[in-house]
Amino acid sequence: MASLPRSALPLVLALLAGRAEAADEAGPHRRPVAVVADRSLTVAPGANLRLLASADLDASHPEVTRAVIVLHGRLRDADVYYASALAAREAAGAAGAGALLVVPQFLAEVDWAGHALPADVLHWTLEGWQGGDDALGPQPLSSFDALDAILARLGDRARFPNLSRVVVAGHSGGGQVAQRYAVLSRAGDALAKRGVTVSYVVANPSSYAYLTPERPGPTAGCPGYDRWKYGMRDLPRYAASAAPAALEAAYVARPVTYLLGARDTDPDHRALDKTCMAEAQGPFRLARGEAYWAALKARHPDLRQPLHVVPGVGHDGGRMLGSACGLAALFDAPGCGDAGPVSASKGASTR
Repeated sequence: MASLPRSALPLVLALLAGRAEAADEAGPHRRPVAVVADRSLTVAPGANLRLLASADLDASHPEVTRAVIVLHGRLRDADVYYASALAAREAAGAAGAGALLVVPQFLAEVDWAGHALPADVLHWTLEGWQGGDDALGPQPLSSFDALDAILARLGDRARFPNLSRVVVAGHSGGGQVAQRYAVLSRAGDALAKRGVTVSYVVANPSSYAYLTPERPGPTAGCPGYDRWKYGMRDLPRYAASAAPAALEAAYVARPVTYLLGARDTDPDHRALDKTCMAEAQGPFRLARGEAYWAALKARHPDLRQPLHVVPGVGHDGGRMLGSACGLAALFDAPGCGDAGPVSASKGASTR
């Protein structure tokens, strides 16, 4: 077989890159969502977040002792993640009693236009919400501002007098939101003063917000590798005045649990971030998560943020949430040391 002339290599690489870009352009995340959440929460006057919830957030719920906020992936399929959250709560048994489920939906402009939604519905770029970018409309509010509004509502003692725990959990793109929100948000600290502990569950994200410039992979030729959302340079408007050292100190003190699928090892997964910024963190999600945790542990030997590798599971949101360690992180259910996920994977999403 004849070898390819060296002079033709750049053209071939360009063609391959073009095909990959074209495939992504036709990706399902670029189409309007099938289901728009039917509940709304006011984030600011004239700006409402769509969400799904297992109870009316405007009513009083003395029976609620825990709230679990589940963040969808890049498909923005809040309905699928809500089904997975319901299945996980059921699988948790008695540990799931008293748990309120909330799944916000970070709609994109294509969803807003495609469903002819009202002008007051918040909507973002296709992926900007994953890093806390401001909305395209109706007001420039961050996806983190939206999460702050949810936490503020849950912290209302007139509505939730017995709430003691809030869990912010995300898988894939939602895992990116959860991890970055844990880095930048101060809303959890405000709830702590009201006796409510806020913890975070980060499952199978494509990338992480590193707290220092060091990376496990090469960064030469990748000038953006340490910019937000991958690092601490050029922070978003939501936290533009924050000092990286202070953010690191606060983050490592927060209760964060990392969940990684043992089979989430495909370096060519369609939804994997393949930019040089993400590739500097490792070749696939499992490697990136382990490297990030190892970097934290090296800088902070007393780190109390557990990492659990879920056996037999790849990039599957429902099976990650429904695994023994997923149920432990969400509901304090027992059995995280047991092997394998429990059978709570109905409604699972792979994005």
